[in-house]
Amino acid sequence: MPTNSSTQIQLVARPDGWPTHDDFRTVTVDLPELGADEVRVQNEFISVDPYMRGRMNDVRSYVPPFALGETMTGAAVGRVVESTSDAHPVGALVTHQQAWRDVAQGPAAGFRVVEDIPGVPSSAYLGILGVTGFTAWLGLTEMAALRSGDVVFVSGAAGAVGSAVGQIAKLLGASRTIGSAGGPEKVAHLTDRYGYDVGLDYRAAPIREQLVAATGTTNGDGIDVYFDNVGGDHLEAALEVFNDGGRGAICGAISAYNETGRAPGPDNIGNLITRALTLRGFTIGAYLDRFPEFAAAMGPWLAEGDVVFDETVRDGVENTVDAFLDLMRGANTGKMVVAI
Repeated sequence: MPTNSSTQIQLVARPDGWPTHDDFRTVTVDLPELGADEVRVQNEFISVDPYMRGRMNDVRSYVPPFALGETMTGAAVGRVVESTSDAHPVGALVTHQQAWRDVAQGPAAGFRVVEDIPGVPSSAYLGILGVTGFTAWLGLTEMAALRSGDVVFVSGAAGAVGSAVGQIAKLLGASRTIGSAGGPEKVAHLTDRYGYDVGLDYRAAPIREQLVAATGTTNGDGIDVYFDNVGGDHLEAALEVFNDGGRGAICGAISAYNETGRAPGPDNIGNLITRALTLRGFTIGAYLDRFPEFAAAMGPWLAEGDVVFDETVRDGVENTVDAFLDLMRGANTGKMVVAI
């Protein structure tokens, strides 16, 4: 496969509601010769993630929006095919942030050499061994301050982060885990594959009603920790059944990412006061110093089979937009990646 050019996908319009193919274009870029201490990488897998939808809007956030007319970025993993860096030899496996393209190039400092792990696909560095797993671990340990014996509720529990949260929570001492997902197949996967004690199908009935039935509203019968990937009605459901002193790690709100108007707030927000609850929103950028601690825990868990992971794979850089749209519709189980 030639590597002196790169097929890339660029954002050309800011979506109004749901993104469409018209918001993107595919271009071929000729790559210059490498300069000093640079690398060229053939990507093996690129990541598509829900947060990318927010960056398509020109609004204030924790990172700048994607620029119109420029190639999309995000996590990727690939092999070095050319190098002028002694620390990045040809053939090395590297992770970096030049996704949405088949070939990446730039200063070596932007590419991190990682280990080839026998039996583990390189795509794991975009998921359970990377940002996905770290997000799950950080949300439980730092944001929600998980304690032994806690009851944990997770929205979007069949997704990349949610599937990791349930397993990590049990390994850290949670007494019971409850997850929500869309459809009976995904709900069965929660209990059969990821070890959730209870799986709830949010498409079958209002999630608040289901969560009340699965727990209770009396203090001590509810949940202690909520890990939120969805927002909206799931946040209301959690607020309804929190025990006194409950803690929420607010990671995402995918239910509202494609809305064009403002979503109303939870109708039971007063429970924050009466039950002395803590809801803590977070992104991982301010906590990257804790990544080695996460890696030291996750590596053995994965090697010993204590943590399992799934991927939904789309083939070909030309199908990256489709992969992203499928992700936003919930068509994935586990991490959504594109194989190059």
